[in-house]
Amino acid sequence: QVRLVESGGGLVQTGGSLRLSCATSGPGRALKNYAVGWFRQVPGRERKFVAGIHWSGENKYYADPIKGRFTISRDNVKNVGYLQMTSLKPEDTGVYFCAAGEVYIDYHLQSQYNYWGQGTQVTVSS
Repeated sequence: QVRLVESGGGLVQTGGSLRLSCATSGPGRALKNYAVGWFRQVPGRERKFVAGIHWSGENKYYADPIKGRFTISRDNVKNVGYLQMTSLKPEDTGVYFCAAGEVYIDYHLQSQYNYWGQGTQVTVSS
């Protein structure tokens, strides 16, 4: 079992930046062994893929709406995953979830991930 904890969410104005972090908590395999994905959900809507990164950090994948503004990364020494968000827009608002799994293809599919965090709220004001 892997317990994921997100942090770094908050309220920011349009054009601002935030960095989300995803770390493991408690016993279990370390995050460095898994691919990491970030998903966003707004009330009443399905959870949507934002970005994904291979366990090695070599391959990264992004949803079209955030390309060029968000950067996914990881530190396998610290066992932490990151989502750097810049040029934020009101439509980026939502709860951001970190996910981990042995993913090698289809990073955008929720079913590829075995473990999920509780989410962190990001609110971008206009």
